[in-house]
Amino acid sequence: QNYPNPFNPTTKINYHLPNAGFVTLKVYDVLGKEIVTLVNEEKLAGTYEVIWNGKNNSGNNVSSGIYFARIQANQQFKNLKLMLLK
Repeated sequence: QNYPNPFNPTTKINYHLPNAGFVTLKVYDVLGKEIVTLVNEEKLAGTYEVIWNGKNNSGNNVSSGIYFARIQANQQFKNLKLMLLK
């Protein structure tokens, strides 16, 4: 999960990989539109922490609301619910 949640202005997303593989971590709005890509690379097995600063791919602040982070690695995925309060 992420911490803190709700958050303002940043939140930390932690994830663990039991095996090495290609990882993507993206944030989407409630309509399913991609907001930002935080991770898109090959990773070794281990525990990782990513910070989302509430900005989109263009570097603009997003509005308050509910967002979903999707972590995908080695054909497995996990969804997280994030709440940004300003």
